[in-house]
Amino acid sequence: MANFSKVNVAQDARTELHDKLSLTGAEVSINNLPAGASVPFVHSHKNNEEIYVILSGKGKVVIDGETVELKAGDWIRISPAGKRQFFAAEDSAISFACIQVKENSLEAYTKDDAIV
Repeated sequence: MANFSKVNVAQDARTELHDKLSLTGAEVSINNLPAGASVPFVHSHKNNEEIYVILSGKGKVVIDGETVELKAGDWIRISPAGKRQFFAAEDSAISFACIQVKENSLEAYTKDDAIV
């Protein structure tokens, strides 16, 4: 078996990559909201923090009642307990990736985890 997985993601409303890439330590999703649309629910998590990167467009996220404006290139981390809901701007679609990992699980990173 190869030491990698590859998938091409369409512009579906939401694509979860856990099964498609056989992920074992994180969940990654690609999300696309048309102009004026929103994720239809507010949510939080039990254990997992989420890291979002805005790939294109603009919009906002409401976290615990606080509005945070978003645009392409922005990154935001939300702790598990944060109650969140994402919205596309009225005049712009928004596309974002979400990386979900267990909070406080990172033990080594970058060069500390590399074998050279």
